Amino acid sequence: MDFNRVKLPREIHSGPGVINETGSICRDLKLKGRVLVASGPRTMKIAGEKVIESLQDHDFGVETIIINKPSMDAVHEVQDHMGNMNAVLGVGGGKVIDVAKMAATQLEVHSVSIPTAASHDGISSPRASIKDQGGSVSLEAEPPMGVIADTQIISQAPFRLLAAGCGDIISNYTAVLDWKLAHRLLNEDYSDSASALSLVTAEMLIKSAGDIKEGLIESAAIVVKALISSGMAISIAGNSRPASGAEHKFSHALDIMAPESALHGEQCGVGTIMMMYLHGGDWEFIRDTLKTIKAPVNARELGIESEYIIKALMEAHNIRKERYTILGDRGLTEAAATKLARKTGVIDG
Repeated sequence: MDFNRVKLPREIHSGPGVINETGSICRDLKLKGRVLVASGPRTMKIAGEKVIESLQDHDFGVETIIINKPSMDAVHEVQDHMGNMNAVLGVGGGKVIDVAKMAATQLEVHSVSIPTAASHDGISSPRASIKDQGGSVSLEAEPPMGVIADTQIISQAPFRLLAAGCGDIISNYTAVLDWKLAHRLLNEDYSDSASALSLVTAEMLIKSAGDIKEGLIESAAIVVKALISSGMAISIAGNSRPASGAEHKFSHALDIMAPESALHGEQCGVGTIMMMYLHGGDWEFIRDTLKTIKAPVNARELGIESEYIIKALMEAHNIRKERYTILGDRGLTEAAATKLARKTGVIDG
């Protein structure tokens, strides 16, 4: 008999100022001894120092490491620093948290996720996006043991990051449509509960779109809740299907094609507009919601030349070829890709 095993964070703490309780929370999680705090050069000052102070107040031994890129080299650096430490705390954006999760997974130790921005659903998910020579790859990882999301700190991050997080959540709509399509055509395993949670999360965010404003703690709380919920849908499914479809393939293809890519969630949001059009859904509603949130809806707002949008659309079906989506096995011709991007207003013409 086949059994499903759902791995979720043991505890999730969110709210303004909760970062100052890190030491106490880690004690409650039964962590002890020496821990590694992994952070970025800016986020160490913004949040890492508060984390270290709280840990030391609760008698933890603390080592630190600065992460500059979400690469396998960075993962190996974290592993080399771990020594006999019991856990790694990722303090920063998605890149830092993904590296910490991946290193902890490979060393079979615990990780704690302490986001300083709400830019994508890696906060709590069992996946890590790590860059290699061909762009970003999504790897299976153990979900963090705990999540400590200080909404005061997150609300002070650049608003562009929060809007990108919204784009990542809204992309759940087309991700689930792709999953259902693969289930119907290829009999791929499908989870009603994971799909329902993913869609409810996207719907909740869309209903709150008008309330998502720059600098508001309440806005940060809405997006953090949605990102964590989306990560849980991935855990229930046992894969990233509830939150990653053709729009994510498009984003990963853009990372490869464009000289300078935009934020992951921004690209996924624009991808969702186009993939919803291909599914015959209300793509204009997706576009208008992203506009309300002040997220990009076209190539110009992404800061990417139109030619790379077309190239990415043509290449997207080759990303994770085992994952069937609305793009099919053959993808889009140049003419079809151009027509799609123009029809949805992603490029001019």
